[in-house]
Amino acid sequence: MEVEMKIRGLMMDPVTNNPIVILRDTAGAAVLPIWVGIYEANAIALEIEKVSTPRPMTHDLIRNLLLGLETRVHKVVVNDLRDDTFYALIWLERDGEVISIDSRPSDALALALRVDCPIYVEEEVLKNSRVANAASDKVNQEELSKWLEGLNDDDISRYKM
Repeated sequence: MEVEMKIRGLMMDPVTNNPIVILRDTAGAAVLPIWVGIYEANAIALEIEKVSTPRPMTHDLIRNLLLGLETRVHKVVVNDLRDDTFYALIWLERDGEVISIDSRPSDALALALRVDCPIYVEEEVLKNSRVANAASDKVNQEELSKWLEGLNDDDISRYKM
């Protein structure tokens, strides 16, 4: 089962200083942090902040190609978590045919923002992420998970990229 999520914010991990995309389910009960690379975080941040660039960035180019091909992004789904790596699918629809494309979550999220499509996370991924966090013997990871779950809007703006 898929859980609809929204991008709650983009921030720097105070422990590792790596960018994190914060996803929160629409009911506000579940939080999923996804660590991403700096370039991917920049692509997401540009769209969150609605910053225009003089030339199309990669995700803008993909959006433009899909529009030109009359292909709609139906949804993006973070569908798997293996060895601490998240996986995603981009679901495309053209002429009534639906296909899925393998993607990194950061690219799927950057595209989802640009085409305004829903973002989902498989329930199993949320569960496994919590299990991985709870099973971790690293106090910092447990503390970070608790801290992320308690974030409010003021907190996120304080750690904004």
